[in-house]
Amino acid sequence: MDIKETPDLWVLCEKRRLRIPDIKQCVPECAEAIEKQILEAGLEIDGPWLFISRNLPKDSKTFFDWEICRPIKRPEHYDGKLELVHLEPIMVASKVHQGSLRTLFTKGYAPLVAEIDMSHYAYSGESREIYHDWNGSEARYNNIEIQFGLVR
Repeated sequence: MDIKETPDLWVLCEKRRLRIPDIKQCVPECAEAIEKQILEAGLEIDGPWLFISRNLPKDSKTFFDWEICRPIKRPEHYDGKLELVHLEPIMVASKVHQGSLRTLFTKGYAPLVAEIDMSHYAYSGESREIYHDWNGSEARYNNIEIQFGLVR
């Protein structure tokens, strides 16, 4: 587990209230809308895809707030259709998961949660997934950074 501060980011995002299994179906539509807006508005991509969850549940039936975001260089002017959000730096506990999406929770989330639970840190309620190297939901290898926001 690494404790670090996230960078200051400007992102275009789509927000949804959904359940964990709903994410897979929602991503293609949302990502396409964001990519289309970036092209139409002449924006410059400034980082990998980022998913933000608020109060991520421990089960697959509970609804929670979720955002798919694409970092962009801060535009001088933006009047597009999607929300432009400024993400200020936060402190996080972080772990990189290298492997398949099937093992993201068992080999990625579970060990990180166990380490945080044994530490003196408290959860802020925000968690993030950063897709540094995405090869598809069925690929054997993806590089996904898991972050849990911490209360100072």
